[in-house]
Amino acid sequence: MKKALLSITLGFCMTSLHAQISTPKASPLCKIEQKVGLADISISFSRPSVKARNVFGDVVEFGKIWRLGANENTKITSSEKLIFGTDTLKAGTYALYVIPEKKSWQLIFYTETNNWGVPDNWSEDKIAYKTTLPVYSIKDRVENLSIFIDKINNNGAEIQITWDETKVVLPFTLNTKAGVLASIQKTMNGPQANDYHQAATYYFTEKIDMKQALIWSTLAVEMRGEKAYWMTRLKAQLQAENGDYKSAIETAKKSMDAAALDGDSNYVNMNKSSIEEWSKK
Repeated sequence: MKKALLSITLGFCMTSLHAQISTPKASPLCKIEQKVGLADISISFSRPSVKARNVFGDVVEFGKIWRLGANENTKITSSEKLIFGTDTLKAGTYALYVIPEKKSWQLIFYTETNNWGVPDNWSEDKIAYKTTLPVYSIKDRVENLSIFIDKINNNGAEIQITWDETKVVLPFTLNTKAGVLASIQKTMNGPQANDYHQAATYYFTEKIDMKQALIWSTLAVEMRGEKAYWMTRLKAQLQAENGDYKSAIETAKKSMDAAALDGDSNYVNMNKSSIEEWSKK
């Protein structure tokens, strides 16, 4: 019996030795995912806190490489190439580092991404892209390091980094138009109503070719029917863009009637507003 109790006790002790205690991290991990144009972009980073400290110049030293976060590498991944002015960064995953100064930061995209902090053997050959950015002072202190994507449009956005009372912004563009146009041309080999409508919508939004957009929009309406009031609405807008306000008003009325039957007051109001505007032309 004593041997059995001893065996149970030893087994419990061994289990306890291998048990792990879960506690919150001082710099919790964060991951953001954002669609920009046709690109899928993600950023993962750990978020240190200010904790009433003097961050830049003290916690983060000026003139030295900083891992832009805490713990493992801060990483950015893009499915499409990112364009910074005249420089292009190919699609892939990169570690982000900075060399902060009082009035500017040097932001570095590094090809090796499996480090904990700054690599022991830093290699200039592994720098895919680097740029110098101005530092902005902000009034509202940001307690935790924040990296996010803002000012998004079809053709680009901004990577914004804020911490404490400091902000740095890196704008980038994408070659979205080439990708969309290639997709449109490929799809036009056997398009459906939605394909024509999407192509016309893109041309309308980007102001590429209003005559071609109207041709596609008309085909979409012919294939789907006037009950597709969202498609008819676009056709009316394109007729107006091409200067045919009389036809635009007639088409908008059809869209408005179909929307009313479907109970979509938003489209009813949009068409009503457009008809009033076009009637004055």
